[in-house]
Amino acid sequence: MLLKKLETFVPRTPVCEWPTLALILGVSVAWSGLVALSGAMPIWIALPLAALAVTLHSSLQHEVLHGHPTRHGWINEALVYFPIGLFIPYRRFKSLHLQHHNNDRLTDPYDDPESFYLAWADWQRLPRPIHLILVANNTLAGRLTIGPAVSLVGFYGSEIRLLLQGHEKVWNAWMHHALGLLPVLWFVSQIAGLPIWLYVLSIAYPGMCLLMLRTYAEHRAHVCPEARSIIVESCPVFSFLFLNNNLHVVHHSHPQVPWYRLPGLYQARKTAWKRRNGDYVFKGYGALARQYLFKVKEPVVHPLVGNQTPESRRIG
Repeated sequence: MLLKKLETFVPRTPVCEWPTLALILGVSVAWSGLVALSGAMPIWIALPLAALAVTLHSSLQHEVLHGHPTRHGWINEALVYFPIGLFIPYRRFKSLHLQHHNNDRLTDPYDDPESFYLAWADWQRLPRPIHLILVANNTLAGRLTIGPAVSLVGFYGSEIRLLLQGHEKVWNAWMHHALGLLPVLWFVSQIAGLPIWLYVLSIAYPGMCLLMLRTYAEHRAHVCPEARSIIVESCPVFSFLFLNNNLHVVHHSHPQVPWYRLPGLYQARKTAWKRRNGDYVFKGYGALARQYLFKVKEPVVHPLVGNQTPESRRIG
């Protein structure tokens, strides 16, 4: 009964969701201006603001892969084609993230490509220095600093294996990424006059670090699929940067709903949503930081998968 009450009618995607389109264009202009004028502005202003633009652009890529702001996928992809965040091909992000949206398999270290958990058998095979890195990565301080590097090492290792195996869609995604990346690097180095290494260290990497604040606690291991996704309240700045994905259980229940409608869905039945996700709720990211800045929030080994193999595991 509770689930039926929460299933709100969601209209078909309009011809264009103008708030999302306006935000995409605004972020593109802001990033271009901040990077191009970085030499004429105080660097301690220009570079952090450009990093914020990268974070917001990543959130917009997430919005786009879910079918926004138009009904036409090729138009949507074209709007975020240039990878100003540098590191992840959009088409790989889309493919892996849609796989992640299998709510019954959320957090499974084999089935969920965005899971930070490992199975016990995989954990045992790793050397102790890697154990220490992964444990540190499960504190908020670790996730905000080494988190992107840890994620990218794992991602690139997996991608290289797929490329060597000749996966056509993976090759296609990386070729499109390269086509979009070349103009970005040209703009940064030739128009803005920024060294590529400086852009990576002061804009692209910090932009991804900030995104890690959202992903740090957005899912947890739980026997109930709907209790695996978080609600973080009272965070207007981060809600905007993350396009309301702090209300993550709402997004996973209605991935087709645009970002600006998620708060309305949540506020309409706040108590029911909290009951639905097992009261996995934080008042804000400050509350999350106070509790887990230097404390491990989750074990690295998935507590429900244990010694199971990819063929035999079942967490929900």
